[in-house]
Amino acid sequence: MAIGHQAKLVLEDGSVYTGTAFGASTLRVGETVFNTSLSGYQEILTDPSYTGQIVTMTYPQIGNYGIADATDEEAPGPQVEGFIIKELSGLVSNFRSVETLDAYLQRHGIPGLAGIDTRALVRKLRTQGALKGVICTDPVRVTDEAGLLRAAQGWSGLTGLDLVKKVTPSQSRNWEQNKGLWAQPKDHRGSPEFLVVAIDCGAKRNILRNLVQSGCRVTVVPATAGADEIMALKPDGIFVSNGPGDPEPITYTQHTLRQLIGKKPIFGICLGHQLLGLALGATTYKLKFGHRGGNQPVRNTGTGKVEITAQNHGFAVDVESLQKKGGEPTHINLNDQTLEGFRMAAEPVFAVQYHPEASPGPHDSTYLFDCFVQMMRTGKSPTAEEMNQQQQRRNSVEFSEGAPDSAGLVH
Repeated sequence: MAIGHQAKLVLEDGSVYTGTAFGASTLRVGETVFNTSLSGYQEILTDPSYTGQIVTMTYPQIGNYGIADATDEEAPGPQVEGFIIKELSGLVSNFRSVETLDAYLQRHGIPGLAGIDTRALVRKLRTQGALKGVICTDPVRVTDEAGLLRAAQGWSGLTGLDLVKKVTPSQSRNWEQNKGLWAQPKDHRGSPEFLVVAIDCGAKRNILRNLVQSGCRVTVVPATAGADEIMALKPDGIFVSNGPGDPEPITYTQHTLRQLIGKKPIFGICLGHQLLGLALGATTYKLKFGHRGGNQPVRNTGTGKVEITAQNHGFAVDVESLQKKGGEPTHINLNDQTLEGFRMAAEPVFAVQYHPEASPGPHDSTYLFDCFVQMMRTGKSPTAEEMNQQQQRRNSVEFSEGAPDSAGLVH
C-alpha cells in the first residue's frame, strides 16, 4: 500500500485518533497499550507477549534504523495486532537494515498508524488504563467510525482469554543458538553442563540464547507438555517462559508445574513467573496499564540494589497471597511496589516478572541466568547473598595489559 491515506484508532470509550496509514491495509482489534523504550522496535514487534495488543511507542520517531534480518527477531515475524507511532522516519540509517519498517509490516499483514498525538493517547491510557481498540488502515472501512466502535466494544478483551495456545509450538525441538557476537565477557564459554527443558508459552529467542550461553543444553517443549513428558527428558532444570495475556486460563501449564515443583529446579520469567505463582496457590490480578519499556526500576529486597530492567506484562502476582503459600519476595517495582520476583525457601524455585535477557542498554539482570545455573548445581533457590555474589561477578571489571581502566587510561 502507499503510505499516506487516512487511518484510525477507535477506542472502546468512543475516542478516535486519525492519522496516516503505513504497513498493511487491514483492520485489527486488540488491547491498546504503550511502550516507553527509545529503541528496539523490531524486538517489541516480534515479542509473542504482545499477541492480542496494539502497541503505541512513546518515543516520537520510529523506523529510523529500519529492520534487520531475522537475527533481531524474538519470534518469526511481528506478533502485535497493530503499531502506533508519532512519526515514521523517512530515512533509514543502519548498515544492518534489510528493509523499511513500512515494508516489513506490509509483508506480514500488520497495520500501522502514524501522525497522531501519541502523548495524548498515552495520557488517556495511563489515566483510564489499557483500552480495547480497533486500528483500521483499510481505506474503505476507515470511514465507518460507528462500525469500528462496535468492533472495539464487542471484543472480549484479554482477561480470561487463552492466548498461549496461539504462540506455543506444536512440537518439541532442541535449541542450540547462543548469543553469538552479542555475548558478554562474563558469559559462559565452556561445554554445556546442564540440560534445561524450556516450557514455551511464547518464549523470546534471546531467553533461549542466554540459557545456551550460560552453559545449558536446551530442549523446548510446548506449553501443553505434561509433567511425565518433561521428566522423561531427564532435565537438570526446568524453565518457564514469557508469553501473552492472562495467566489464569493457562490451567494446563499450572497443573504441570504443580507436579514438577520439588522434583527439579524451576526458573520462570514474566508469564512463567505468574504461572509459578498460580501453581503454588497464589493469585494474580490485572494491572491498570501494565509495565512495558526498557527503563523500569526494580529493587532487590535482599540486597537493596536497584536494577534498570526491560518489562512487558499486564498482570501481576499478589504478594500477600504468595507469602501465605511460602513464597518470599525478592524483587519489587519501585514505581508501583508490585512484585517483580520471588523464591521458595523450601523448594528450588525462583522467578522474575521482568526480562533479564532483554538488554536495552543495561545488563543489570543477566546474573539471574547464573543464579539458575547455580540452583541446578546446589538444588536450592538463590538467597539474596548468592544473588549479590553472582551480580558482583558480572559487574566486576577485569583489566589486562593495554586495556583502558575506568578513567580511560591505558596500562
